Amino acid sequence: MLTSIKKEKFGKEGYVYVSYGHPKYLKHAVASVTTLRRYDSDRPVAIACTKKHRSLIEKHNLTELFDFIFDLPDEHASIVGFKHNFYNYLFFENNLFLDSDIVWCKNPDPLWQAFKPYDFTVTGNLVSDNFFGAPKSIGVAKDMILRRRKRTLKRFGLTYLSRAQTGLMYASDYALTKKTCELAKEMLNRKAETHFQSRKKEKGRTEESCEWSLAMAMSKLNIPVYAWFQGHTSPQLDYINLLTDHDDEFEYVNCKYYSDYFVYSIRGLKSDWMKKLLMRSFSIIPGKGDYMMVTPFCLHFGWYHEKKPFFEFSDKVWERLMEKSNKRNINSASSKEEFPSNEA
Repeated sequence: MLTSIKKEKFGKEGYVYVSYGHPKYLKHAVASVTTLRRYDSDRPVAIACTKKHRSLIEKHNLTELFDFIFDLPDEHASIVGFKHNFYNYLFFENNLFLDSDIVWCKNPDPLWQAFKPYDFTVTGNLVSDNFFGAPKSIGVAKDMILRRRKRTLKRFGLTYLSRAQTGLMYASDYALTKKTCELAKEMLNRKAETHFQSRKKEKGRTEESCEWSLAMAMSKLNIPVYAWFQGHTSPQLDYINLLTDHDDEFEYVNCKYYSDYFVYSIRGLKSDWMKKLLMRSFSIIPGKGDYMMVTPFCLHFGWYHEKKPFFEFSDKVWERLMEKSNKRNINSASSKEEFPSNEA
């Protein structure tokens, strides 16, 4: 089936989700799709999932949430396995892939228009910081002192390295997408020649990252990332409890967005009091404290220590859908009893 995807398309524009592993990840994808349908009821949604997750979708009467359901091979059931083989999942002429821990906040029509000039891209920043793919602790100081990032770029013949954030990936060109993904695989296989470390070393992470290898491949092929931070038109923003106002259903979302990139980057610290202290301290400098309240297209729960509100939301959505499914099954059973089959 996958080999025919490059020839057979199922629509002009469509969304692509992936689901595998623990059933909770299917819950997340389901919750994300329900928020998407608040704003876009026309574009089709496809999900590539393992047979186990497909059976759960069918068992709980969730097939109506997805326009297309495709089988996900075991070898692609991982972050790297899927995103480094993304070219196999271009079900539509124009494809927008989303991580499952994403909540939609507004009409995506302008976002689709913004992606049109690209044949392949992912959201990100033009320049990656020293923490990208490196230790998320004081250990990064060693990389900085030894200039390991610069040495990696020189070794691979690169002049820049963007910060790729693959929560959103867009593709309309099969050949270019495949070329990029294949090169990313090569980059990952040569990890020992880089300064990057395994994502598995981070607390709570069990899978390898695909982002630094895709960023290197895109740099090598001179493919630009799509600007991650754009104020009011940001394609996605991280959920940070300290900086985000929202209701329980995420129908109302407003994010505090610092105009200065360095000040805004402080959001990643785990300690709220440290974030407050540093943001207030830097705000003494004119311009550093400037901020706006914005609603991004997507709210991404990418930080491990900030995921709890999304977990609670996805559980509530799942419970509502299960209640609806159970009622449907009961009504179906009653109907069969009232109108028994004429078969002998």
